[in-house]
Amino acid sequence: MYPALKGSQLRLFDDAQIHTLHEGVVRLLEEVGMKVKSKQAFEIFEKGGAIVDPVSEIVKIPREMLEKAIKIAPSKVVIHGREEKHDAVLEKNRVHFGTGGTVMYALDFETGVRRVTTTHDVRDLARLVDSLDNIAFYVIHTYPADVAEEDVDANRFYWAITNTTKPIMGGMYTMKGLREAIQISEMVAGGADQLRERPFVSFITLMVTPLVMDGHYTDFLIEVAKKGLPIAVPSEPLAGATSPVTLAATITINLAETLAGLTLAQLVNPGTPTLIGTTSSIMDMKTGTYVAGAIESSLINAGVAQMAQYYDLPLYATGGQSDSKLNDCQAGYESASQAMTLGLSGANWIHDAAGLLECCTTVSYEKTVIDNEIIGNVLRVLKGVEVNEETLAIELIKKVGPAGNFLANPHTAEHFRDEFFMPKVADRLNRITWKAKGSMDTHQRAHLLAEELLQNHRAKPINPEIRDEIRRMFPGIKGEDLV
Repeated sequence: MYPALKGSQLRLFDDAQIHTLHEGVVRLLEEVGMKVKSKQAFEIFEKGGAIVDPVSEIVKIPREMLEKAIKIAPSKVVIHGREEKHDAVLEKNRVHFGTGGTVMYALDFETGVRRVTTTHDVRDLARLVDSLDNIAFYVIHTYPADVAEEDVDANRFYWAITNTTKPIMGGMYTMKGLREAIQISEMVAGGADQLRERPFVSFITLMVTPLVMDGHYTDFLIEVAKKGLPIAVPSEPLAGATSPVTLAATITINLAETLAGLTLAQLVNPGTPTLIGTTSSIMDMKTGTYVAGAIESSLINAGVAQMAQYYDLPLYATGGQSDSKLNDCQAGYESASQAMTLGLSGANWIHDAAGLLECCTTVSYEKTVIDNEIIGNVLRVLKGVEVNEETLAIELIKKVGPAGNFLANPHTAEHFRDEFFMPKVADRLNRITWKAKGSMDTHQRAHLLAEELLQNHRAKPINPEIRDEIRRMFPGIKGEDLV
């Protein structure tokens, strides 16, 4: 399995504050409730014992129903890779970073000019993720504008599945597309039962803030839960806009909404592998726009992470984003600050952590490589400092003595790869050597590394006969498979 490290070094709340937040969640769901736009979801809640009002479409979830759902829902969710070494075990404070969002634009790899995304981006970013060691999963984060709307879901999941063996997650656009994505996944897995046993795909629905269950997304949730496949049920309150401006209130409404989604999933199919989730951020008070790279977004997500650990539920969280338009200093410090905060919080499935710019509207191949290195630094911090007789090295220090040197000692050769993070993008050369190598900046170095990976890396292929059968059954899948 993927060698996840443990977070939770950052704790925002004491026990009393955790209790206060939980009671706030209970009050919102019992006293205010959710507006449920899905007819079948409304009926499921009513049958399950919720207090419903058909006129207003309000569903109020009693404390007992909520707590039962939390108890029934799995505390551990495994989202598998096509290769077992990539299996992601999501529980407690085990941390994984990956891609995320759904962008409409990319910085073209050849020209650097912003353009609409295509199926080639879904394919090539999947290959890039497959080759980058610190990125644990591929949330499909581009919209293929070169295919018909009714074929978008099939294309997204086909090109993802055939170009990475890491765990895959994605949102859906149509019920037809969702069913096709599941069918394609079942064919690759060898059948429906095999996919349920080792699900290498998972799906995202969304609660709408404040306190709404959208009809389409909620119907998607029900469909996935019926299949017994992993599902994330995040909400996205924006502090100061769709939720109160205070972070505590935003955390509370986020928890209420996502736990309502979890409750529905458990009513549909008890034991459905469900990730509660947060994609929360803030509204910029100067411009009135959504902000992706704000440090407050990380605090909200970190707060939800601590509550998820209190509920003993795995969490889909958001961190590592930037509002910059370029791979510049702002992109670096915003992404690193968010990734470090979320890693230390112990969030389990931290998406949007690689490649995103411009308020999560644009993806960059080079930034994906840079973010892989940022994540590597975060993982090194989470690894911590091992203290034992071997790492203290007292006998070695005695042997070398004052004014000695440890560079040529076997102890150094034995341990430096475990002790030091070895960057591939960062420049540590002296100025003379740096100039001799072309005086390249971070973006240029990342471009060269991405170019090498895209030219040479191919994911383990699926069975060619199954691939050909999928292409025959779903003629809306466009583009050529790589060999």
